[in-house]
Amino acid sequence: MEKITAIIVAGGSGKRMGASIKKQYILLNEKEILAYTVEVFEKCRMVDDIIVVVSEEEISYVKENIIDRYQLSKVKKVTAGGRERQDSVYSGLLAADPATNYVMIHDGARPFITEETIVKCLQKAKDTGASIAAVPVKDTIKVCSLNSHKVEKTPDRSTLWSVQTPQVFDFKMLVEAYEYVNEKGLQVTDDSMAAEAFGKEVYIIEGDYTNIKVTTPEDLIIARAIIDQRMGKA
Repeated sequence: MEKITAIIVAGGSGKRMGASIKKQYILLNEKEILAYTVEVFEKCRMVDDIIVVVSEEEISYVKENIIDRYQLSKVKKVTAGGRERQDSVYSGLLAADPATNYVMIHDGARPFITEETIVKCLQKAKDTGASIAAVPVKDTIKVCSLNSHKVEKTPDRSTLWSVQTPQVFDFKMLVEAYEYVNEKGLQVTDDSMAAEAFGKEVYIIEGDYTNIKVTTPEDLIIARAIIDQRMGKA
């Protein structure tokens, strides 16, 4: 049987939130954002193991107040992340069972991911080796110069997608891709970028606009509205 591991990356500082606690621990209806996120993968029938990546000083807190409290039995390890997101993902990959066939990378601050999207992304990865969730861009996008902000061009909106997580890959390939970008000293902002740099083709499945990443105070307003809607309060 194929082994599926989900790596939940939750080591961010949350500076843009401007809150006294990190964004992944902010409460929505008395439950931490990270707890909502991990619970979706816990309940997903396709997921075997979960690795949670957090700051080293938060490992004990997460184990006691989220993993144990909410009885998240699929979480096999809570491991320390690194300075950048790519360092944290690589740490999670090293912590995963080497027998893993496919790995899902997901942001800890995306609590509204659905099992349907997870399964679609996994199925596409099984067909292609690399799949990411994304949604079509709604707005017109401008490319501008770095300093003057003069508009250089307007790309065709029909070709543009706003990338989300999960991003799902053949496990061994993604490990090799991260080893490659680390060796070359490349900076990548998502896992697809690592796979692309390694020469791997990546395919999109259409996700859900509610699968937001809670990053700013404005995102919290939307997040609370989504929670209320899902609980039938809207």
